Amino acid sequence: MNRWLLIFCVPLIAISFPEQAAAFQSHPAPEGLYVHQLAHVLLVVALTSMAYWLQKNRLVEETGWRLIQISCLIFSLWSLLTMFGHWVEENIPAAALVGEPDWTQRISMSVSVWTTYFYVLKLDHLISVPAAICLFLGARSLFLEAKVEARSD
Repeated sequence: MNRWLLIFCVPLIAISFPEQAAAFQSHPAPEGLYVHQLAHVLLVVALTSMAYWLQKNRLVEETGWRLIQISCLIFSLWSLLTMFGHWVEENIPAAALVGEPDWTQRISMSVSVWTTYFYVLKLDHLISVPAAICLFLGARSLFLEAKVEARSD
């Protein structure tokens, strides 16, 4: 029990009293966006490859793997939409964003048609949360199956 207490408490204490955010690295435009968009492309390639591999090896016949495959496909869709959202964000007029870039910032919808796309694409959690739920349910299903197999041995 003490080991788990250390694993969770030490990092919690360490992040509670920061003096510097030395790990934070901001990339100026456009390099940061290019790297971020490339990461989305690589994520889509990895997730669709895994979904294909699961299908090819017939692992999707098990419920757990099928749910994981579904989560891969939904996360791929999410990543593609997020890529498009980043591109749209670069194309909206500066006048469309009102306030500081924090929780109080607002979008003026009347400035451009791009602001409507930007707003809709910012609702990406409507896609990523179901994908995360499928991933969780798939992993839980595989865990429960392994647990049953371990008992029968």
